[in-house]
Amino acid sequence: MITSLSSTELPPTHCNTPQQRAEREAATQVLLNQRAAATDPAERQRLLEDVVELNIEIARGIARRYRNRGAEADDLEQVACLALVKAASGYQLDSGTPFIAYAVPTIRGEIKRYFRDSTWTVRIPRRLQELQGAITTKVPVLEQQLNRQPTTEEIAEYLGATVEEIDEARAAKGCFNVLSLDRPSATDDGLTLADALPAPPDREVEHLETLDQLAPLLERLDDRSRRILHLRFVETKSQSQIGEAIGCSQMQVSRLLKATLERLRAQLDINTVAA
Repeated sequence: MITSLSSTELPPTHCNTPQQRAEREAATQVLLNQRAAATDPAERQRLLEDVVELNIEIARGIARRYRNRGAEADDLEQVACLALVKAASGYQLDSGTPFIAYAVPTIRGEIKRYFRDSTWTVRIPRRLQELQGAITTKVPVLEQQLNRQPTTEEIAEYLGATVEEIDEARAAKGCFNVLSLDRPSATDDGLTLADALPAPPDREVEHLETLDQLAPLLERLDDRSRRILHLRFVETKSQSQIGEAIGCSQMQVSRLLKATLERLRAQLDINTVAA
């Protein structure tokens, strides 16, 4: 077990394999333990900077996902890096959660807060900002349920708002800071911004990020729990087949599987990550 680490022994910040990411997580934990034990303010600050430097590519990678949405790339990266500092300062060593599983939702949350609070050309109340987002994401669900366009009254009831608030939120649409699609892109190839719009988000990359956070949590499970997960999600066995394989009833498998998944979700804070 590593008990101390100097800045010259830090693993590379660019991690391309699960082993490199595991080494980064282990080194991060060592640095955070050293910082918790240090009493000299200068030493604590140096160790904090080492943690940030070691994980800086996580922040930059998340910031890149939010480009071309009306905010400058440099501003997004700065927000993400400050959020990483916040995560490193607030991380609890006894939480049992890997640092990356704590840092990623913290960084994403700060970036989303930046968009919500700082990139509106006309200032409107936060309640209306949030309500406008709810109209965009939740009203299509209501339309499917009703199989028609809902009325303003139905939307208000569905979202727990007043008709006046719905009207105000709709009127505020377009206040978000946007760029003309005819604006030249940042490249020198003569393309407009419309030509350079990115493809839809790569879900495979997002899945890899979740798996990256999940791997150390799976290692902490007992052998039976890991085997149940492997049989269910890798070999796609039914609960009855899993029961036969490990020697218990289908009902017991169901309870064990449910308890294991709930524990993993809680440790990953998956609701925040997926937000």
